[in-house]
Amino acid sequence: MNISTVDTVYRKVLLSKFFTNGWGDPQSMKRIFAFRKTISNRETCKRLVDRNHPIYLDKLVESNTAYDVFEGHFSSPFASYLPDLLPEEAKVAKFQFVAPKVWKHKTLRPVCIHFAGTGDHYFWMRRTLMAKPLVKDGIASIILENPFYGYRKPAGQIRSSLKNVSDIFVMGGSLILEALALLHYCDKLNYGPLCVTGISMGGHMASLAGTNWHKPVSIVPCLSWTTASCVFTQGVLSNSISWDVLQNHYNSFSPELCEEIKLMLNSPENNHFFDAGRRFVKNFPLNSNNVLEDEYISKAKFRVKKDALNFMRGIMDECTHLGNFSVPVDPELAIIVTAMNDGYVPREGLIPLTTIWKGSSQRILQTGHIAAILFNMHFFREAIKDALNLNAMKYYKTKLF
Repeated sequence: MNISTVDTVYRKVLLSKFFTNGWGDPQSMKRIFAFRKTISNRETCKRLVDRNHPIYLDKLVESNTAYDVFEGHFSSPFASYLPDLLPEEAKVAKFQFVAPKVWKHKTLRPVCIHFAGTGDHYFWMRRTLMAKPLVKDGIASIILENPFYGYRKPAGQIRSSLKNVSDIFVMGGSLILEALALLHYCDKLNYGPLCVTGISMGGHMASLAGTNWHKPVSIVPCLSWTTASCVFTQGVLSNSISWDVLQNHYNSFSPELCEEIKLMLNSPENNHFFDAGRRFVKNFPLNSNNVLEDEYISKAKFRVKKDALNFMRGIMDECTHLGNFSVPVDPELAIIVTAMNDGYVPREGLIPLTTIWKGSSQRILQTGHIAAILFNMHFFREAIKDALNLNAMKYYKTKLF
């Protein structure tokens, strides 16, 4: 695959660094890994969120002849289980609901939940580029604010730069449970068919959320793939990670702690690219001089200590690999949109998402990650419409459009 030059240059212009405080508290990480095993199983996860979890529409913020925009909030269910890991600012989930004045279908009221990509704070981008165009086709949207972003950003965090690696797992766990609360809300009010979607990181969060809904739901992950490990160890974003800080923090871990953590990690990958990561999990400490010879690792990371890189692979696969989560109730309702030359989400060497979700379909844009976001949003919207229409025909016995 030829990596998009635009992706590489764009990332170089951004000066932000990720994970400047390190991995996070090791004891907290162990709790997160244990909780992952609960939320990755649909049967156990669905018990964590009450069907009547209170959700409030607070105010009407925009109205015209075509649609209304409401703002709302609810308590994040995640705060009931690991309250000390979720910052106070993030414990209340905030969202916007964009709904048509008149639904175009006689009986159906389709709703799509949008998750934020990296750097997508507040609601403006998704409301303008996704929700408002979709409402013209009679599709309502719920735009959910990510924990650690916008109104939910903790004090001291600079822009989108999460301080700890563990923060991204807290974000993902929170969004999974918050999505269940919103899906219950829509289901109770007889909205449907339902869809979850997002771009880049938002696409992966949508995939995680969709696996845990106990009914057929359309899933449209855009510019994401099977696991986040490739993003943080291979993609151009990996050059924005504070590897020296992570290595130093890793060196402070006791052998006993590393042994305990390694037993909690699992990667569904079974190919050469992840051999080093698997050896770390099974045989800590790791001696893997060949790992940095892999063609997928950039020259910048030749200077990186190998332990931090392999530890990142191991924990990212544990918490984000979709092979560790339930398969959606109906994978045929999933339309996966990828970019051929994606420098942010490299796909080589990974189990294809279409293999894990048998029956799902993939659409490939002939461009890179950034160019796809700038010039191809209409392809994402078309995929949402097609996935919802397929859902309607299969389960409601009618066409949406």
